[in-house]
Amino acid sequence: MTSFSRRSFLGRAGLATAGLCLTRRVWANSPSASVRPQSQWKLRPDLLDGNSLKGVEVFQLTTEQDVPGSHLYMEAQIFTPDSKRLVLHRSASAHGGSKSDPKHHYLLCDLENHGALHPLAEEPGNTAMSVSPDGKYAYYFVDKTEIGGGMLTLKRVNLDGADRQTVMVVDAVLPGTKFRPSKLYPLSTISSDGRRMSISCFLGDGNIEPIWGMMVFDVEKASVRLIIQGQSWCNMHPQYCRSTDPEASHDILIQENHDNVFTPKGEMIKLVGGVGADIHVIRDDGSNFRNMPWGRDGNEACQGHQCWRGQSIWAITSTGSRKPPEAQLIEGRAAAHAGHVGIKTSGGVRNDLSREFPNPHFYHFSTDIAGKRLISDAAPLDKGGRLYLGELGEPGKDPVKNWKCLLNPKCSCKKQAHIHPFLSPDGSKGFFNSDESGILQAYMIRGF
Repeated sequence: MTSFSRRSFLGRAGLATAGLCLTRRVWANSPSASVRPQSQWKLRPDLLDGNSLKGVEVFQLTTEQDVPGSHLYMEAQIFTPDSKRLVLHRSASAHGGSKSDPKHHYLLCDLENHGALHPLAEEPGNTAMSVSPDGKYAYYFVDKTEIGGGMLTLKRVNLDGADRQTVMVVDAVLPGTKFRPSKLYPLSTISSDGRRMSISCFLGDGNIEPIWGMMVFDVEKASVRLIIQGQSWCNMHPQYCRSTDPEASHDILIQENHDNVFTPKGEMIKLVGGVGADIHVIRDDGSNFRNMPWGRDGNEACQGHQCWRGQSIWAITSTGSRKPPEAQLIEGRAAAHAGHVGIKTSGGVRNDLSREFPNPHFYHFSTDIAGKRLISDAAPLDKGGRLYLGELGEPGKDPVKNWKCLLNPKCSCKKQAHIHPFLSPDGSKGFFNSDESGILQAYMIRGF
């Protein structure tokens, strides 16, 4: 039986919740992270050109040359609600960092202090950080798992790097299952009330057919449950609905990659096949599985990026279509599951947000918390890409209006160097990535 830290105050009722001690709550204090301010932002007017919106300024937030790259991801919940601080991903590519990389850290970026950077998580295996919706804490995982074994730790730290605590450890099969988690997805997601976190993982043992699932952690009760599992859940992109409505706050947006091919050890051969991925919404107790009305009709296919529209119950995806040959932004609302039929879902509501943009080719995007502004990268990718800002109208009805070109990020747009733009919660600043310097770095644009 797993032993407890001496500081643990998990009682008998907690033991049952935690699953016969196979998970444990510790809340053991550890030394605060050292506060070592790093480089501050660098003004980059050379990234603007004659097509850029007048009055905008561009700043390079990271400048290190001895790491593979530093990065921001548009789905990650890494901003404080006052839009003054955010988390950056050091020594990471566009799709996560290596847990064995000693340079892989999370850094707090202070926008009120010219982008000064302070370490938040430096332990080996640190991954998947989310900032609590109240802006007080950063939660992250320390992944020391291996296929069929190892240990996964959920930690919490104040945003000043102080009072680092271990919330929970998973070092056996997940309660009520035969599975042990490994190969964590590099992004976690946190509910709007800050009480629950979710992350996807590999569940195979190296011998059976590859299988993935999604865990939901109750950070107050220090419990975990597996709410969905299967062969098609290899790339879930889980995202909690940011609505504060008591019911909607339990919804998670997830991606299903049909017809993927992986080895029993979870090594990818083909990420998705057939008519493409399916996007769903599921309640965080595993119930109320629904469809988003996108793709899977032989003409329209989901590209693999979607997000909630601010704090609403509407979501947006990027699609690729054959006729016309475009990459559109489509808004939608979940409808009852009626098979994996995508766009043909009965009762599905759709709205083409990009229909007034000539020949749209949009890829990655995000909105502000009010769901009124949208930022997106766009073609021509072979010429560094473009960054656009637009205004959102009535959900389910209006297209994006007043498109403005912000800049050319001069990015290679290779898979490990995607632009991945997003907005601060208040919509006053935009953030993106580029390898225009030869190394992937993080940038900020403001003044729009």
